Amino acid sequence: TKYVSIYGARGLAYIKVNDIDAGREGLQSPILKFLPDDVVEAIMQRTEATTGDLVFFGADKANIVNEALGALRVKLGHDLDLVQHGWQPLWVVAFPMFEWDDKSDRWTALHHPFTAPRVSDLELLDTDPGKCLSRAYDMVLNGTELGGGSMRIHKSDVQSKVFELLGIDKEEANDKFGFLLEALKFGCPPHGGLAFGLDRLAMLMTGSASIRDVMAFPKTQSASCLLTSAPSAVSEPQLKELNIRLRKLPTTEAEAK
Repeated sequence: TKYVSIYGARGLAYIKVNDIDAGREGLQSPILKFLPDDVVEAIMQRTEATTGDLVFFGADKANIVNEALGALRVKLGHDLDLVQHGWQPLWVVAFPMFEWDDKSDRWTALHHPFTAPRVSDLELLDTDPGKCLSRAYDMVLNGTELGGGSMRIHKSDVQSKVFELLGIDKEEANDKFGFLLEALKFGCPPHGGLAFGLDRLAMLMTGSASIRDVMAFPKTQSASCLLTSAPSAVSEPQLKELNIRLRKLPTTEAEAK
């Protein structure tokens, strides 16, 4: 419970399977009394639990449960020496297009506003945006993201609808992205891209614990560069060239002394 709290989880439920053939009587958990038989049976079937297993699960927002239990799964894999060694690459696809932001009370783009939705999910933009999946993809190697990208929206009406869902009205969309919306009206072929991080690949190949260990001139945690001493003070002529003026905070006589 203490470990998953790092990821925002408020608790961790468990069911110990003493005898799967004994049904509910063969299970041990302080929360069993709160769960009806059909729910318990569904948990056992979904997890494919067998005698001797310990099932952990949580109840919260999907992103919190997924992140907390995902981290716990990796931790237990290392602690119990269950991790399969070697290179294990995979593609991560079927990303949701949007996620709901409770603070701003609106949808936000999970990837970016120009990511194309799945062709089969276009109708969901009007009926159920939360279930709409995107045409985004990530390449992951041994749990580390090496690169990612997506197919881009190439139709003006689809781009306008996405802006609308994100709370960007027509006036703001035309003001900020009018050039794009207008260009898409003249026809644009489907297009996309993929970018890899070679430094991340080098980190995995060398067995380094941090990406900073394989970078020639890594920044510190405060984003300063030890090689060039950046960021450093900017001269007045440089500021004047960029039409920037710094306001100095007023100081009292006591502070001046």
